[in-house]
Amino acid sequence: MADNQKQYITPETKQKLEAELNELIAHRPVVAAEINERREEGDLKENAGYDAAREMQDQEEARIKQISEILANSTTERSGIEEGVAVVGSVVHVYYNGDKEQKETFLIGTRAAASDNKDLETYSEQSPLGQAVLGAREGETREYYAPNGRQLSVTIVTAEPYNSEKYAALRDNN
Repeated sequence: MADNQKQYITPETKQKLEAELNELIAHRPVVAAEINERREEGDLKENAGYDAAREMQDQEEARIKQISEILANSTTERSGIEEGVAVVGSVVHVYYNGDKEQKETFLIGTRAAASDNKDLETYSEQSPLGQAVLGAREGETREYYAPNGRQLSVTIVTAEPYNSEKYAALRDNN
């Protein structure tokens, strides 16, 4: 995947994923030892402990693969993120259907990009809302169809590059 096609993830998310990956890799010998111990118990056809240990190994290996792919296909670099334009890695402030009271703030990116701030929703750029706002400039209104089939309009109030310190301070004040 070319660098300009990599998905943006926050630095905090990258750190969490790397820590989880390291823990899973370090846990491999423990799982292997558990499998060997259960294998020595006898008949594998009727060994629930062995089956459970193999299932755990399969789940952990799948998660290792998933995290490795996310990290390989993502970046924390924000080059190309322009102030005032909604792009992947931007925090976007919007209002809906011309009602300035019906507003929302969210990060555009994959779920892997999600920040630690539980008050900051993340929308994929492939979601209907994400597709609608992608490339929009401040003040621009775009129309899109919600998953329930209703047509909505969304107006971009501001779009700014994600700033982990700013959003961590907001999270800590809530």
